Amino acid sequence: MTDLPSHHTLPWPPDTRPLMLAPMQGLTNRGLRHLFAQWVRPDTLFTEFMRVAPGETNRRLSSSDLQEIAAAEQGIPLVVQLIGHGTAALVAAARAAQTAGAAHINLNLGCPFGRMTTGLTGGGMLQQPQLLQELIPALRAEIQGSFSVKLRAGYSDPQQIFSLLPLFESAKVDFLVLHPRTVLQEYAGLADHGITARVVQETGLPVIANGDVRTVEDGLRVLGQTRAAGLMLGRGAIADPLLFQRLRAGRPDQPERAARAAMLRHYLAGLLERYQGLFCGEQQILGKVKSVFATMDDPDFAKQLKSLKKARTIRQFSDLVTQLT
Repeated sequence: MTDLPSHHTLPWPPDTRPLMLAPMQGLTNRGLRHLFAQWVRPDTLFTEFMRVAPGETNRRLSSSDLQEIAAAEQGIPLVVQLIGHGTAALVAAARAAQTAGAAHINLNLGCPFGRMTTGLTGGGMLQQPQLLQELIPALRAEIQGSFSVKLRAGYSDPQQIFSLLPLFESAKVDFLVLHPRTVLQEYAGLADHGITARVVQETGLPVIANGDVRTVEDGLRVLGQTRAAGLMLGRGAIADPLLFQRLRAGRPDQPERAARAAMLRHYLAGLLERYQGLFCGEQQILGKVKSVFATMDDPDFAKQLKSLKKARTIRQFSDLVTQLT
């Protein structure tokens, strides 16, 4: 299908297939984003989801979330992701985000982990798709910059996405980020990028492919299979930030151990430095740095990562980082 025209500046450079850093709750905070922006330069950054307060309130977004909002970080477009329920609440939150400086806003229709507030949110909203008929056009009318939706293929039916495409198109959503699992699947099984390919064929909206891109081979295969407008990298990039650079170069080769060790030293030292200025207390700082280990499965460093997980002080952790070889 011919591309549908967008009247808004998209959050990636023109004439590129963007590589985006996925929003991952508890991981892609501004410290990690700052490191990635300076080091591997994703084409697009996303905030962690920002919870929208329901009910009668004058403050839809927390003060800490409002401080995170900007049009860009380190010269890279920053997309503010909202999660919540209720048209009035989400529209008010979008208005507040724009007042705080947001140029790009994304609606989370994909988070599979229960309720973030008192009503259906994230992927749960796909249980009542009729509610989206009011919500999506209302958000589009409020959002002056780009408006995108990140979603699962469906709540329980992976074919549900196809019934939603006409709504996204008629409302003039600027682009979609599709994770082709159902909400009920959570992260079980494999992402079905055959669905992504069909969505790309059936809509003129730019579609960003997301899910199970852990290696350069994965990324090149998904782009070739789906003809998606770009890729969103989550766990694969958190485990190996240099995946961005190797994908751009089209190099599927696995770096030598020494190069992987150097990457880990730079990565962990960079996070430790930034988190000491962002979080309070040694245990919170260490806990935040260690959270990236859940994405790592390189057997060559399993023993050393196990020792790092056990570190109880910043000094001990830092010393172990310098010994990674």
